[in-house]
Amino acid sequence: MATRLDRLKKRSDFLRVAALRRKWAAPGLILQAAPGTGESQADSLRVGFTVSKKVGNSVCRNRARRRLKAAVGEVFPARANAGIDYVVIGRRETLERPYSLLLQDLLAALKRVGALRPLADDVNKQTQAEA
Repeated sequence: MATRLDRLKKRSDFLRVAALRRKWAAPGLILQAAPGTGESQADSLRVGFTVSKKVGNSVCRNRARRRLKAAVGEVFPARANAGIDYVVIGRRETLERPYSLLLQDLLAALKRVGALRPLADDVNKQTQAEA
């Protein structure tokens, strides 16, 4: 199933996702999740990114945001459930954390908020085992 990555841009969307309080804090990032609204389609993922001034100056914040966008672009199309709005929050550790560990943090966070979709190979193995 091909999923589209769309962006959350309105402050009201960020506040709605945060209000649900379904989140997980990993060393490299914080992930918040909420069911999508009528605006989002069932086959799309809406993701918003935010990095506060606690992380550093604008150069540091933009670098952290770019690292998070790259990680989400790599992990979410294959592993995140569609129809859910996500907010990814950068932390100080986002800047220095090795990229492979950042990917692991993202997968662990998806699992903890209940939005991790199994790989297609896992589903095929499971259906073969049941048969």
